[in-house]
Amino acid sequence: MMILSQGMILAQNTGEDALPIKFEELTSSDFIKAVELSGGTCIIPLGIMEKHGAHLPLGTDLYIARDLAMRAAGEEYTVVFPEYYVGQIFEAKHQPGTISYSDETIWNLLDETCMELARNGMKKIILVNGHGGNTLFLQYFCQAQLEKKKDYCVILFSPDRRIIMPEVNKLRKNPAGGHAGDMETGMMLNIRPDLFHKERVGEQSGENLDRLKDVPYAYTGIWWYARYPNHYAGDASIPSTEAGELMLSMQASQLIELIRILKENNDILDLQNLFFKDSKNPLNTEQ
Repeated sequence: MMILSQGMILAQNTGEDALPIKFEELTSSDFIKAVELSGGTCIIPLGIMEKHGAHLPLGTDLYIARDLAMRAAGEEYTVVFPEYYVGQIFEAKHQPGTISYSDETIWNLLDETCMELARNGMKKIILVNGHGGNTLFLQYFCQAQLEKKKDYCVILFSPDRRIIMPEVNKLRKNPAGGHAGDMETGMMLNIRPDLFHKERVGEQSGENLDRLKDVPYAYTGIWWYARYPNHYAGDASIPSTEAGELMLSMQASQLIELIRILKENNDILDLQNLFFKDSKNPLNTEQ
C-alpha cells in the first residue's frame, strides 16, 4: 500500500468535486457531504506546546500527529480536525514555551469538542495522539465515555508497536531514548526538516538523571522531571530519516485500516448502547 505524504492528500477523493480533508477548508454545504463520505468519522490530531530539547520546535507533537492523520485521510477519506494543542503537560511548566492549561480546561474542551462533532453528525471520533504525556489522560477520557449515555463513540488510535518497532529499529542508528530523541527527530526530518536545528543537538543532555532511584515502588507526578529536567530524553545526534519515515508510514497504514473498519462497522456503538441499557437495571442483567 502506498502511503501519501501530507502534500499529496487526495487519493480516493479526487476529481472536480473532491472534498477537502481538513475540517477548516470545508464549506458548510460540503461538510454535509464530508460526513457522508467519511462514514461519520473524524480525526482529532492531538499534540502539545512543549520543549523538545534544544533542536526541535515546540509544536513537534502537533506536526507529527497532524502528518499521520493527513497521510491516513488521504488514503481513506475522513475529516481531520484543526491542530489541537490543549492537553496534559504539567511536567514541562518549568521550561519556556510550555502552554499548560488546567485539568478542568483540558477535560472540558476535549469533551465539548467531541460533543460538538457528534452534534454535527460525526459519531465516530478518532483521537490521534502525538504527545506521550497525553496517553493516560486520553485513556481515562475514553473510559469516562461510559459515565452516561451517548450517541457517539470516542476511539483512541493505538498503533501496534510490536509490529512497527522491530522494523523501525533495524534502521535506527541509536535506538535508545525517547522525547526529542532520534525517533522524533527522524520523523520531523520527513515533515519539517527546516525546523531541525542540527547545530544545537549537543547543547543539552538527554541523560536519565534517575533522581528518584532511592524511592522504589512509587509512581509520582514528578517522575519525568526527576529523570529528564531538560525535557530531552536520548540522543538526537544521529537521527535516521529512513527510520522516521518508516515509523510514520507504518502507523499510517494501521490508522487507515482503523478508519476503513469504523466506516463500515458499528460494533462499538452497538455495544455501547447495550451497555447503557444494561447499566440502567443491573439486577436484570443476565448472569
